[in-house]
Amino acid sequence: MALNLTGPISLGGAVAGQSIAVELDLSPTAEISLNQADVRTLADVPSGQIVMPTDFYGKANEYTIEYLIVAGGGGGGNGGGGAGGYLTSSVSIPSSSVFTITVGAGGAVTTQGGSSQISTIATAIGGGRGAPLNTTGGVGGSGGGGSYNTSTGNPLAGGAGTGGQGNAGGFGYSLPNEGGGGGGAGFGGDNGNSGGKGGDGLSSSINGTATFRAGGGGGGNNNNTLQGAGGAGGLGGGGNAGPSHLDNGSPGVANTGGGGGGANLNFASAAAGGSGVVIISYAGAQQGTGGTVTSSGGFTIHTFTTSGTFTAS
Repeated sequence: MALNLTGPISLGGAVAGQSIAVELDLSPTAEISLNQADVRTLADVPSGQIVMPTDFYGKANEYTIEYLIVAGGGGGGNGGGGAGGYLTSSVSIPSSSVFTITVGAGGAVTTQGGSSQISTIATAIGGGRGAPLNTTGGVGGSGGGGSYNTSTGNPLAGGAGTGGQGNAGGFGYSLPNEGGGGGGAGFGGDNGNSGGKGGDGLSSSINGTATFRAGGGGGGNNNNTLQGAGGAGGLGGGGNAGPSHLDNGSPGVANTGGGGGGANLNFASAAAGGSGVVIISYAGAQQGTGGTVTSSGGFTIHTFTTSGTFTAS
């Protein structure tokens, strides 16, 4: 909690809202001074005179982080795999708090991707599976591309995406077209009669470099005799479908949450989705541990390509 907005403020003591020691998670009887680093940080006065109690009114022992959470992409089928769910926002966190970081794995062929999470803050849902033959695409962060009914030739729908995280996969079509493209974070997957391209993802510069992530996988070529190409993967790590009806799809790119590329499942194999990623960024010098720590433009960045723990300090 924050210190009070009015009234007395003291260095020590056990009264929450009045005690600087309590706000800093110290013992109420700890020996502290106005000149020590954590007290100056709390007052937001890095040097010079601190005015008691004015400089401490409303202050809290917390700081703001920006985060990007991308779940694992769905595995391809006849339709392209859907991209992993994509979440970005900011939140204030208490110092000394600990968060479990989960990085979702890419889904195996025709399997949903794994979810990614910063515990107690937000969870991104794994990408939907690309549809096997005679099946609709799977739901997920972004939905997997649909297939078609081999008896009737009727198109089958792509899976739905999760609101605020991604988009739907496209419809799959029979001869001479493709399975539906997997949905991406930025756009839905194309229908098979429009080329079956995976939906494009979104760009973020949270790590100091503009990077697209969470693209959908391309839908597989459904023509059993012609060499027409399958759908391209979406911008942001989506895997391409096999370049002909005899070729396997390409996997989603690791740590982008891209969906796996589809294939003509009568002759070839689809591909797995790409794993997700979690990135935490905040202004100034390092105030936490966990992940790979870098800096850019005055910000400290923690990148998690595998599951771990972020400990604020």
